[in-house]
Amino acid sequence: MKNLFQALFTLSTISSIYAQSTDVVSTLEIYDIETNKRSVVLSEDAHFEAPNWSNDGNYFVINQEGSLFKISLDGEKERINTGFANRCNNDHGISPDGKTLALSHNVEDGKNGWLTSCIFTVPIEGGEPTRVTENTPSFWHGWSPDGKTLIYTAKRDDHFNIYAIPSNGGKEIALTDSAGLDDGPEYSPDGKYIYYNSVQSGKMEIWRMRADGTYNKQLTDDPFSNWFPHPSPDGNNLVFISYLEDQGSTHPAMKNVALRLYNIKTKTIRTLCEFIGGQGSINVPSWAPDGKRFAFVSYTYK
Repeated sequence: MKNLFQALFTLSTISSIYAQSTDVVSTLEIYDIETNKRSVVLSEDAHFEAPNWSNDGNYFVINQEGSLFKISLDGEKERINTGFANRCNNDHGISPDGKTLALSHNVEDGKNGWLTSCIFTVPIEGGEPTRVTENTPSFWHGWSPDGKTLIYTAKRDDHFNIYAIPSNGGKEIALTDSAGLDDGPEYSPDGKYIYYNSVQSGKMEIWRMRADGTYNKQLTDDPFSNWFPHPSPDGNNLVFISYLEDQGSTHPAMKNVALRLYNIKTKTIRTLCEFIGGQGSINVPSWAPDGKRFAFVSYTYK
């Protein structure tokens, strides 16, 4: 089992590295769920990933080449000072009060550096990181609405499951205990639930559980590989990414994907758009504060 999961995660890591090392154009886009229109914020002949939308609606945070950057609504770019954390991966996000940034930094370099991913926090304006998780690898995915708890995916005892920890550090708590991969956890706006993706049913689907890890419920069941559910600020919808061809337990880059919207009340799904993407497109929370728009990254080869 250990070799299986290492192979799965290594495949995704290699795919991401491949995307960064080839001639790729990255485009930061906004999707409006009311008008069904896409608009471009920034396009570069370079590889960047995973936009967060700031709480005040004025900028985005992305990762690129181990650093984090602020991107204004008109595409201006500014590096965030993250101190010694210069190997940041695409798992980062802003606290509910807008004052703190959680990031995942690979403590060690090299091909297997992703296995040393550790969660840190820094002031939103930048500064030296404060370590939150002692155990590695740990990949941040969500803040609780009150800002007191972080949830994340972590490899412990040869399995990747979902964990919670106080945002200022402390004892981690396992929320899932699955032989298959559980990933992409994020709190509902009221803090009652956690949405995530899992292969518990035999393929990658979107799930929901209570915040204490009980009452797990599968929400999607279709031919696609479904990843990274992000609840809207009003709690009405989930946006998630679907690989149009089954990818097993991996989420590689540069694949045919679709962004889809799950209506939490009606349990209906509509496809918003299709493009080339996957790893790096929408790994982290990216809704605008108004709940009508979200950000994502699409890719093309030059």
